[in-house]
Amino acid sequence: MLQGGSLWAGLISGGISEFQDVKNLSNGQMDKKEFAVKTTGNVTGAFGVMAGIEYGAILGTSVLPGVGTVIGSVVGGILGNSLGQRLGTQAGNALVHNQVFNNLTKSATQTSTNMTAT
Repeated sequence: MLQGGSLWAGLISGGISEFQDVKNLSNGQMDKKEFAVKTTGNVTGAFGVMAGIEYGAILGTSVLPGVGTVIGSVVGGILGNSLGQRLGTQAGNALVHNQVFNNLTKSATQTSTNMTAT
């Protein structure tokens, strides 16, 4: 699983999405927190594409070998990307907007700033 065509499809899909988000961050069209949330969605979306292609192809083959394999992998990839993006975005939002996590990252940033200032 997660090799060959499905691996490349996931990497390309996630890479294109991430490239667009990096461009938007560089242009000032999104802030760092939104970028972190989108990156989480891109990673999980890429895994969703990979798994969706694999399992969609298996299901399609069992229903209608040949044509079903192709249709199943395409539909599975689309559904996997959608579900992966949605779950990753929700997880990213929960993490970025978590007060405990924000306090930890703030104190770590302050510590590293204090260490470089001395």
